[in-house]
Amino acid sequence: MDERFQDNRPFEEQQETSNRGAVVAMLALLLALPLAIFIKFKPESAHAAMDKISRAMHFDGNPLRALTSKAAGKATRGANVSPQQFEAEALLEQAIRHQEGAVEQIASRRDGWRGRLKLDDRMTGLLDTALNSDDLRVRGTGVELELTVYNLPDTPASAETLFRRAANEPKARPWALWMIGAIGGRGVETDRAFQTLILYTHDPDEKTRYWASTGISLLGTDASVPALLEILRQDSSIQVRQSAARGLVQAGMLTKEQRRKAVPTLVKYAEDPSLEPRTKAWVYQALREITGANLASDPQAWRQWWTENSAR
Repeated sequence: MDERFQDNRPFEEQQETSNRGAVVAMLALLLALPLAIFIKFKPESAHAAMDKISRAMHFDGNPLRALTSKAAGKATRGANVSPQQFEAEALLEQAIRHQEGAVEQIASRRDGWRGRLKLDDRMTGLLDTALNSDDLRVRGTGVELELTVYNLPDTPASAETLFRRAANEPKARPWALWMIGAIGGRGVETDRAFQTLILYTHDPDEKTRYWASTGISLLGTDASVPALLEILRQDSSIQVRQSAARGLVQAGMLTKEQRRKAVPTLVKYAEDPSLEPRTKAWVYQALREITGANLASDPQAWRQWWTENSAR
């Protein structure tokens, strides 16, 4: 895996010596995605099965972790872990457990942790759990702490660095696109982040389109919904379409209300006889996940349900 993603130094000082590992990571990710998405869309066994996939393939709800987990796994905590690291980990664990006040304490202390946190095993595991939480506030805290680990303040200067790296450093582009979505979702250069990510959804490179789609889900804006729906319908890559489906259903920073806005279009997709069969299966599962309605894979049934429930 790419050791660059474990480095907390400023971008300009980071080394490019381990980039070949990112290729291996992406191959593993592309192999894992069909099974991972399928499992996630099976409500009864979702969490247990995803845990197994995570351990076997280093894949989880934060695609960035597919590039970092192996590198982070090499780290050892030792006796020199900073007090800030222990404090951040303890508060993040409390936030994951929904302890009152933990999210607010993390937000108030982030600036003091910059440059003092490392992506070791424990931090990696906690961030994975936070970014997969069913609680949107916990997921948001995970995103914010991810930015803190990489010493990225919520500032236009940080966003500019990410835009520049995405444009000029193809090997760093996957990481930069994830981070562009993350920082844009924090309200920093959000419009430009969206336009940048949209631009890369049309890139010839499949991997680039995948990370751009993932970044769009992290933005959590109303514009993210039609963008992900378009990717789900039009992209030529099965992996990229899966990324869009996952972003619409449970990954990223969309609210329940925003996800529900995808339902009318998803119903139209269900009615489309030309839609690729695997994609149509994800459409039906997305409808079930978003609405909570347990209907068969029948477009007429879903059209009737939406007619009766769209005003709710």
